[in-house]
Amino acid sequence: MNMTVVHATSDPATLVLAGRQVPMLDSARMYVCGITPYDVTHLGHAATFVWVDALGRVLRLLGVEPVVCRNVTDVDDVLDAAASRAGAPYDEFAAIQQYHFEHDLTGLRVRPPLHQPRAHRYIDHVIRLARGLIAAGAAYQRDGSVFFRGGAVAARAALDRAEALRLSAEYGGRPDDRSKDDPLDVTVWQAAEPGHPAWDSPWGAGRPGWHAECAAMALSAFGMGVDVHAGGSDLRFPHHAYHAAMAEAFTGVRPYARAWLHAGTVAVGGVKMAKSAGNLVLVSDLLTRYPAAAIRLMILDRHWAHDWEYTDKSLEAAAARLADLYQAAGRADAASDSAAEIRRLLATDLDVPGALEVAIETGGVSARRLISALALD
Repeated sequence: MNMTVVHATSDPATLVLAGRQVPMLDSARMYVCGITPYDVTHLGHAATFVWVDALGRVLRLLGVEPVVCRNVTDVDDVLDAAASRAGAPYDEFAAIQQYHFEHDLTGLRVRPPLHQPRAHRYIDHVIRLARGLIAAGAAYQRDGSVFFRGGAVAARAALDRAEALRLSAEYGGRPDDRSKDDPLDVTVWQAAEPGHPAWDSPWGAGRPGWHAECAAMALSAFGMGVDVHAGGSDLRFPHHAYHAAMAEAFTGVRPYARAWLHAGTVAVGGVKMAKSAGNLVLVSDLLTRYPAAAIRLMILDRHWAHDWEYTDKSLEAAAARLADLYQAAGRADAASDSAAEIRRLLATDLDVPGALEVAIETGGVSARRLISALALD
């Protein structure tokens, strides 16, 4: 038998996120928690997706193709309430809001994902997930609902029980539901309730739970796990923790994610940007005042995990920083090319500020390559 021996010609690409080394070959599975399409796209939303886009572009610099799945949570209690106020079916209402969201992200030069599953098309997948979790002893059926056993999930987010219960209540986990064995159990399948869409299931009419939707969509797109799971830091618990716990219980494979990117939140006036706080900064408004490159640079010129405060001055500073980068790009090439150092910085915890400093100091081809790599042109 003839055998061909293949000799490696280079090291594997290695990305570092939050201190974790993630070696890769030629592709990376990235699951991104997308929007619940019930309202306008604000800067807090956009910041996460710009960081994910930057991560994908950095991976391409390393010779790795990102395979991105960004879901749409169009089965959700908040969305149902918004659709009801608008007098529209939930799915039509969500589709319109999704269109506006995608238009805003296109304006920010965020590349569309390869997969974009919508939760209402994954009902059967959630039912299969629920049945598998029951069979594994990780879930139980009661009163038409299926509950995931979540008593131990808070530990994966390094939370004590009291804080976990507080966050569970804040994010609609219903810890006071007497049907549960444990207040920290969460629904994989929620029994039908007035004012919400419902589908048939082995346990009666109902709808999927929030965490189960993402787990089912991610497992459907990528199988047993992902290389990077990304989303806002405010989703760390309960959403990401339960998503990962369900996926691991279903597949038996741990860890579900090799690395996590939890992007910092954006505040205005010292308060996290949110509709309830009345302090939204809309992407569509920003794009009428500044080029997309300036907005992207304002988001990226910091550590991705840090919370930060938006002000008009921060956007003006980003525009000035961008001008410095353009001026550097117009200079003659330096005696030594710093592209390798810029690549190293970007691969090390997405150090965009460090890469910017090198590019502005070196100028020439190094600055031009950074502009192209991060879509700052």
